[in-house]
This record gives sequence, C-alpha cells and structure tokens, in this order.
Amino acid sequence: MQNVFLKEDCDQFINRINQLKPDSNGLWGKMSVDQMLAHCNVSYEMVYEDIHPKPNGFMKFILKLLVKSKVVDDKPYPKNNQTAPQFIIKGNRDFETEKKRLISYPI
Repeated sequence: MQNVFLKEDCDQFINRINQLKPDSNGLWGKMSVDQMLAHCNVSYEMVYEDIHPKPNGFMKFILKLLVKSKVVDDKPYPKNNQTAPQFIIKGNRDFETEKKRLISYPI
C-alpha cells in the first residue's frame, strides 16, 4: 500500500496524475477524469481549506465508530460503495485547474 505521506510515493502519484488527459477513461465508477481529480481534491480541501462544513460531535463519534476503520484500512475500497456527499462531484470541472491543485498540495 502506498502512502501519501512519503515523498517517494507522492512522486509516483504525481507521475500518474501527469499522464492523465481530459479524455482519459476511468477504470471504474461514473466520474469523468476532471470530476475524479476534483473528488481527490476534497480530502485536501478538508485539511488545508475551510470549504466543507465540519461534522458535529455526534457525527464525529459515528464516523469514528463506523467509518474510520474502513477508510484507513490497507484493503482497497470496494466498487459501488457509497461516498459522503461532499465527495460527490456533479457537473464539469476544469481539468487543468483540478490537476494543478491536486499536485500542489503539500505532503
């Protein structure tokens, strides 16, 4: 399992991101490549920006109890799994903007 906190792994991720094109096909899911990049950016937005509302105390407890172990596990996410509303990307996004944003976040 690769780790987003290791420079070597991040370099591999960035190389893969740089190989994407606006018309690249996904391996699974329904998002276009620009939506997928925006989807990946949501995690960083939650950490580095104040865009998405923070969960209240009760919701934090539920997330920690039921979701955390699945999110931080080494097993890949199953296909057709539900996602949190803030990760659902609707409409088109600017491919180059989303790509640059994803690459620019710090390790």
